[in-house]
Amino acid sequence: MKIYNFNAGPSVLPETVIKKSAQAVIDYHQHGLSLLEISHRSKDFLEILEKTTNLVKRLMNLNDGYAVLFLQGGATLQFTMVPYNLMKKEAAYLDTGIWANKAIQEARKFGKVRIIFSGIEKNYSYISKNYHIPDHVDYFHCTSNNTIVGTQMKNFPISSIPMICDMSSDIFSRKLDFCQFGLIYASAQKNISSAGMTIVIVRKEILGKIKKEIPSYLDYKIHIKNKSILNTPNIFSIYTSMLTLEWIEKKGGISILEKENQQKAKLLYEEIDRNNLFENKIHKEDRSNMNVTFFLKKKHLESKFNETWEKENIVGLDGHRSLGGYRASIYNALPLESVQFLISIMKEFEKKFS
Repeated sequence: MKIYNFNAGPSVLPETVIKKSAQAVIDYHQHGLSLLEISHRSKDFLEILEKTTNLVKRLMNLNDGYAVLFLQGGATLQFTMVPYNLMKKEAAYLDTGIWANKAIQEARKFGKVRIIFSGIEKNYSYISKNYHIPDHVDYFHCTSNNTIVGTQMKNFPISSIPMICDMSSDIFSRKLDFCQFGLIYASAQKNISSAGMTIVIVRKEILGKIKKEIPSYLDYKIHIKNKSILNTPNIFSIYTSMLTLEWIEKKGGISILEKENQQKAKLLYEEIDRNNLFENKIHKEDRSNMNVTFFLKKKHLESKFNETWEKENIVGLDGHRSLGGYRASIYNALPLESVQFLISIMKEFEKKFS
């Protein structure tokens, strides 16, 4: 049965990644052991770790000044680890969505947070380009893509202080100068891998400037020293990340994915704007290429539309519980065919109920 998976995370993965990881769970490299059984200090896993690290650096064009970590706790733990490692007195944050706001709440436990832009009063429907980053703060934090509301930063400011970015829902989806960031973190279950692992990419020179004692597991420097195996890491998720990154490289790299993602998003937004029954509430210049949110103009038709797409083996189209409506997450691994099929369903629904 063909399933069209628009889940926001855990989300669609490349078919080849699923098949290879499934085989590894049964028997890793015909060693007689499952991938789930191998030691995290074995030669097999250390090779996986090294290869995955090199793939991240190669795809993102990172120099030797950066360390790549594979941690646990999701982006949520990073909301705490970032200020614990980097905040002396004050940091600047963009409040562009619910997850960005959660990061702000955690940072306030460590010092002063200066919110240099907040979109909360307009339901996070846009991202300002006219904010100023104070040069005296310890770092600047932003969220590149806001999964719940469906906004995305299209450009990043030039910053004289370390720029920290939560890229959980759009990492590896578009070409950027990744060396402009002091630290990038991303939970894996959207564009990278299965759930349970978080990638942290940090410029090593920004660390070690906090005088307070940091608990070992929350200290980036200790994780770098221990090469991501301070404790037992999520071997399966790291392995699946390696397979996904190999898939990206084989396709031709991030620039190829960016073109595909732009095409998928353009088609879907054009249909939403054209269709008499649907609307998108995000400012056009800030619309996400990863998470397309939309609403029925006539709420009484929601049950009918839900019946329609569910019957056609579409999954994960419900909007976030805090927002309602619909959300089509069109991550890297989602094929163009899935977007085209959803559009055909929307067109047929319009013919029937407009």
